[in-house]
Amino acid sequence: HVQLVESGGGSVRAGGSLRLSCAVSVSSANDYCLGWLRQAPGKLREGVARIDSDGTIGYEDSVKGRATISNDNAKNTLYLHMDSLKPEDTAMYYCVADRPFNGYCSRPVVDFAYRGQGTQVTVS
Repeated sequence: HVQLVESGGGSVRAGGSLRLSCAVSVSSANDYCLGWLRQAPGKLREGVARIDSDGTIGYEDSVKGRATISNDNAKNTLYLHMDSLKPEDTAMYYCVADRPFNGYCSRPVVDFAYRGQGTQVTVS
């Protein structure tokens, strides 16, 4: 059973920074595909960043250069640090996880099987 618990959301001024954390309750977070997705009111879910079980990292175009995803395996905690926040970054952010298939993390972040309860980020 995979449990994901996010923290760190809040209200931030445009141009500011934020770090989201996600406690990942698995034996080894390194064995999973991990990521962050977000959903703003009235908009589709959007994958923000991912870190695959082989260590490959990817970002959605709109956050490239502003976001850093990292995984502290010793703490089983996933992080998303975002700088230069914009009002359009306002959304509910979800930590997501998936099991690799045949050793690969091939699914889009929005289709990952496990999702936390979310943490709100508001940029004004």
